[in-house]
Amino acid sequence: MSKLYQIVQMLGAVMLLVGAMLQITRWELSPVIYILGAVMFAYVQVMSRYEGKNLIIRRLRRQQILGAVLLVFAGVLMFVTNHNEWILCLTIAAILELYTAFRIPSEIEKETEL
Repeated sequence: MSKLYQIVQMLGAVMLLVGAMLQITRWELSPVIYILGAVMFAYVQVMSRYEGKNLIIRRLRRQQILGAVLLVFAGVLMFVTNHNEWILCLTIAAILELYTAFRIPSEIEKETEL
């Protein structure tokens, strides 16, 4: 991953966190901050490709992309609903992202050992 992608991903992650924290206070610009961060974060994840043939890593990449899409969808729910449905979507996305963040490097390490 290039240095620019790493910076965009980190900035997006920080904006995700700040937007989610500010949404609890019902500040009107918090969904904007959140969704900008979600789009930046998701863009980097979708653009980073895996060209190998390992089926486990391919499955994990699909789960990671699904998590990124759910992060963006949680931002849309912040705009559309007046309740806290976005929290459920964010929780599912966070679980998928956390799981794949640990499993993908582990599987890549196993692949390089062979």
